[in-house]
Amino acid sequence: MSIFICPVCGEKLELSDNSYICPKRHSFDKAKSGYVNLLLSKHVGKAVHGDNRFMIQARRSFLNKGYYEPLSTALCEAVCTHINGRSILDAGCGEGYYTAAIIEQLRQHNIAAEVYGIDISKAAVEYSAKRCKEAEMAVASVFHIPVADKSCDMLVTLFAPYCGEEFLRVLRDDGIMIMAIPSADHLWELKQAIYDTPYKNEVKPYELEGFELLEQKRITYDMHIETQEDIDALFSMTPYYYRTGREQQERLSRIGCITTKADFELLVYRKFWLE
Repeated sequence: MSIFICPVCGEKLELSDNSYICPKRHSFDKAKSGYVNLLLSKHVGKAVHGDNRFMIQARRSFLNKGYYEPLSTALCEAVCTHINGRSILDAGCGEGYYTAAIIEQLRQHNIAAEVYGIDISKAAVEYSAKRCKEAEMAVASVFHIPVADKSCDMLVTLFAPYCGEEFLRVLRDDGIMIMAIPSADHLWELKQAIYDTPYKNEVKPYELEGFELLEQKRITYDMHIETQEDIDALFSMTPYYYRTGREQQERLSRIGCITTKADFELLVYRKFWLE
């Protein structure tokens, strides 16, 4: 049974033929690629559109070459170590690189679980649905997750917006949340090559209301990026791309090759169970 709920009335959705239907007969058809659009227009702010196809294709190109594989490996280890139940939600799944890795590791470890993914970007979810055919995928916002209360045993959020109220709502008591964020030195050398006055990432305190921090792991290593194509893809998949002027863009186009730091924080939390 799906954990998705109707974004109109909040009732459970059942998959019938090729449509998700709630008891009040609100219906949402699955696209040919396998996802369902559960994003209502009232849940989309004027400035919120999700990643565009250009950013998604850049990220696919870069990630598929294995540059972030150490992070993916650490994430999958954390999932397999802490999973205690059957339902996993990837909140902000993007094009499905990490979702697919999780599914594969669960299979290798013979762990039976149902994997779901949501993202506000329709283009990203389309790619993700094609890549992760075993998962249920939906276009939706992390600020209005169309998932039933306490229906998730685990929630994964990687570089996505944080919405504590919704994450706490959908996680069961004692449910696990795994979060990945960029750490202070992430892409530092690349920033130095582009900007006159680069700044390091601000790493906020780990404490989150309603959650207990179980584990913190810093994953840091040097990435040797040997082609301009890969440098362009890396930069294009980050928010920095849209914050640079023509001069910085020209500097970027002349780099050719670079060694830059990958620096991540992988955080594992447990939802407080208040009896």
